[in-house]
Amino acid sequence: MHITVVGTGYVGLVVGAGLSETGNDVVCCDIDSSKIARLNGGDIPIYEPGLDPLVKRNLEEGRLQFTTEVAGAVRDAEIVFIAVGTPPGEDGSADLQHVLKVAETIGRNMPSDGPEKVVITKSTVPVGTARKVRETIRRHTGRKVHVCSNPEFLKEGAAVQDFMKPDRVVVGVDSEYARERLAELYAPFVRTGNPILFMDIASAEITKYAANAMLATRISFMNMVAGLCEAVGADVSQVRQGVGTDERIGSSFLFAGIGYGGSCFPKDVKALISTLREADVDAGILEGVERINEAQKRRLLVCVEERYGRDLSGRSFAVWGLSFKPETDDMREAPSLAIVRGLTERGARVVAHDPEAGHEATSHFADLIGNGSFQLCGRNYDCLDQADALLVLTEWQPYRRPDFDRVRGLLKEPVIFDGRNLWEPEKMREHGFEYFSVGRLPTVLLEELPIEIPAV
Repeated sequence: MHITVVGTGYVGLVVGAGLSETGNDVVCCDIDSSKIARLNGGDIPIYEPGLDPLVKRNLEEGRLQFTTEVAGAVRDAEIVFIAVGTPPGEDGSADLQHVLKVAETIGRNMPSDGPEKVVITKSTVPVGTARKVRETIRRHTGRKVHVCSNPEFLKEGAAVQDFMKPDRVVVGVDSEYARERLAELYAPFVRTGNPILFMDIASAEITKYAANAMLATRISFMNMVAGLCEAVGADVSQVRQGVGTDERIGSSFLFAGIGYGGSCFPKDVKALISTLREADVDAGILEGVERINEAQKRRLLVCVEERYGRDLSGRSFAVWGLSFKPETDDMREAPSLAIVRGLTERGARVVAHDPEAGHEATSHFADLIGNGSFQLCGRNYDCLDQADALLVLTEWQPYRRPDFDRVRGLLKEPVIFDGRNLWEPEKMREHGFEYFSVGRLPTVLLEELPIEIPAV
């Protein structure tokens, strides 16, 4: 098939490369000429495991192209994917201006003959967007166009695997022609039997928001439980086991920590809240999810204040991890943004390491780098020298099994604030650390608790 993907961001790149891998001729287009030049040179602007070789291989074999000529690309395609950004507006609703601009371009560049065109919204968009796309196209052409919804379910850090071997493909259609074309397009990806779920367009549009909101809810729910555990002296890790082994619930997305971030969950929760309010449906559950998550991002700041006081002048803190999750360089809505700024606002200096997000941190913290309150290190141990404490903000693999003797020897004091619960408190006590985590008693309190021997 001849396919055009409009937008070369995270979703567009993975979709374009993945579709070209199965033999389609794919053109990815973007108005950003510098990005297109980089992509044509084989330089991938984002870090995503497996994406680099996928793009380079299909570029070399001629199945994948990158261009700024959006009009020509949509004119020549049988299928057009709209994969441009939908940033949140001030009220949290998704901004559709880029999506509708692409729709206008499609309408203005419909060929006078040839096969019917299928236009697919791949961007995460609120219910009713496909209708607006169809109306926008029809204002500029009388030719028949099939508009569909095909939301993506790509996890950053595993997006290539998710696209090439999806657990399901969700497609909203309202014509048999579009159904047949998309069944043919996705057939190579579901050969093992995972389903293509065809449904009406509105249901497909809601499905993406509902899925992300459910996962975000599980995270915030467990962080709420973690707060209760801290208050009463329970262990959230044990509670998670007790809850997660219930087959009706399962254990996914029940890890306590310092909250979710990234390009999807925060934006999608806000957008669904906005849609619910517009429909006069109670959004109270998701409002609570969002409120808990924002508070959880600052949980380690509270722990640091309780340990050292609010005035952190003259103190230095080492930070391991800046991206919102491992295996990505994405810092959008990352807890590190609030924590690093919170520490520096209280007078502290931060020295940080991240395996991939250093260039993003340079942008996010340019002012702090300029005034000397933030510094990046090339190796994780380099951050520790004479730091008052270590804060772990992202659960990258290289942080999971460090040399604790080395860590303890480099720090000014053996104090760790672990926002991802990487280690067991008792083991950290044995290693000689004062250890604070989420939803579990700190090691300093474990040492002070009296031992009660029950009567026989």
